[in-house]
Amino acid sequence: MVALVTTTAAAAAPLSLPEGRASLATAVERAVETVAPSAPPAPQQLVWEGADVDGDGRADFANPTGREPRTHDAYGDGEFGARRDGGSRRHEGVDYMARAGQDVDAPISGYVTKIGYAYAGDANLKFVEITNPALNYAARVFYVAPSVQVGDAVAMGRPIGTAHSLQRKYPGGMTDHVHLEILDRRGARIDATRMIAAEYRPGNVTVATAD
Repeated sequence: MVALVTTTAAAAAPLSLPEGRASLATAVERAVETVAPSAPPAPQQLVWEGADVDGDGRADFANPTGREPRTHDAYGDGEFGARRDGGSRRHEGVDYMARAGQDVDAPISGYVTKIGYAYAGDANLKFVEITNPALNYAARVFYVAPSVQVGDAVAMGRPIGTAHSLQRKYPGGMTDHVHLEILDRRGARIDATRMIAAEYRPGNVTVATAD
């Protein structure tokens, strides 16, 4: 097909003339497009990149559920600093969406320093606290059924339990999630999205997507 189009174009306009060379080039480009169409763009995947605070070239933080932060629902917003109780207080963590029963991963490496209850008088919803003395950071992951115990050493990205369902505690529209609080060396809570960033890269689109 390419040879036929080239011959026809050459016959129509002598190659010694500029318009003849332009006509030939256009014909060849069209023939190539017909025979070998351009490849579709590579699919994108959402990748979670943890901050490297100790400068060793490796991430020191990880997304505990592999999913996006909770956005607005019937109970408010899941971002750090969101209004709570009519504005009388602020949200001290970031809510990462989860499916009830899914594995929840350690957001940092360290030692389990506390397992407690998310709400006083409610023995159903728990949290796990992990402290990394080398980094001087701690993380608390709420709404987790723990598979670890106080004193256990845990590695970032490895399961520490499974996600609770929040539907009994918050019926009528609460998105199931885990609540992540990161505490710095002073004990102040900081925005987890400063330490765990989202980036789209070429790859498998089924990774880290929301339902």
